[in-house]
Amino acid sequence: MIELEHLSKQYGTGRRSAPVRALDDFSLLIPDGSLYGLLGPNGAGKTTALRILCTLLAPDSGSVRVAGLDALRDPRGVRRLLGYVAQEVALDKILTGRELLALQGDLYHLARADRDARIAELIDLLGMGEWIDRRCGGYSGGMRRRLDLAAGLLHRPRVLVLDEPTVGLDIESRAAIWQVLRQLREGGTTVLLSSHYLEEVDALADRLAIVEAGRVIAEGSPASLKGALGGDRVTLRVREFSDEAEASRVQGLLEHCEGVRQVVINRAQGYSLNLVVENAAVVDRLRSQLAAAELPVFALAQSRASLDDVYLQATGRTLMDAELAVAGQRDPKAERKQAMR
Repeated sequence: MIELEHLSKQYGTGRRSAPVRALDDFSLLIPDGSLYGLLGPNGAGKTTALRILCTLLAPDSGSVRVAGLDALRDPRGVRRLLGYVAQEVALDKILTGRELLALQGDLYHLARADRDARIAELIDLLGMGEWIDRRCGGYSGGMRRRLDLAAGLLHRPRVLVLDEPTVGLDIESRAAIWQVLRQLREGGTTVLLSSHYLEEVDALADRLAIVEAGRVIAEGSPASLKGALGGDRVTLRVREFSDEAEASRVQGLLEHCEGVRQVVINRAQGYSLNLVVENAAVVDRLRSQLAAAELPVFALAQSRASLDDVYLQATGRTLMDAELAVAGQRDPKAERKQAMR
């Protein structure tokens, strides 16, 4: 259904500052009728890829096809197939939710009877009946996101593209959106979902791609990606971890322990160590080796492999650490200037 091939995109060319490469040979093949997840930290290139797919941004190079249509040559044809729910919700505060959906239907040139019937169907589907006739200016974040999703679904698109659709939502609103996305997949709609919530992608996606620095670095079903690790996950803390240097010393010690496949420092959780081990028997050897080095175990948790472990294996850091690294690179003054433009 969706073919993104060798996309590249740079921002900031021709300016004094160095250009930023948002996409670097980015490629995806998304099957028809699937619910496909893009997983990665903020700044990985997910939004740029989605905006190019939705014909809102032109790539520097590469090709985009949706249901066989070339999005770069026939953007109008592709837009008829797509519903797009952007990361930022922008609603007219004066209109009611029903009036906004009616306006959206008119923009798609829907016949009035069909438009009104579809609006009633979406109000019921998304549980908006109690507040749909209030003005949008008084909506909560969850209400706004549900209404935005309804607007993207109004014309019955073959492909629904969602950019971080549940960021900041309460549990009830998130659960309602998850249920709708599952129903859409069962009805044959292709859903492309970007997120940095591991549990969201794991719970919803048939297949997923991990995106890092503008590239797809791992792709497959959640089960196959976790199964490929071939081991268990161990999160370990030693009481003496006071800084990264101390954690690095213990990391070097454990990397030579038989049965340990990978050891990564988790800076987001007090310099704990995340390990992928072959089996549960390795844990006893870890304890013995630490005891011999006079490093008593402060906390140890063992679990099945998760998508965080898949991300760890692919990138050498946890998703939380990737998020913190991106946040540390941001210039608040520059962001405020950009927002004012």
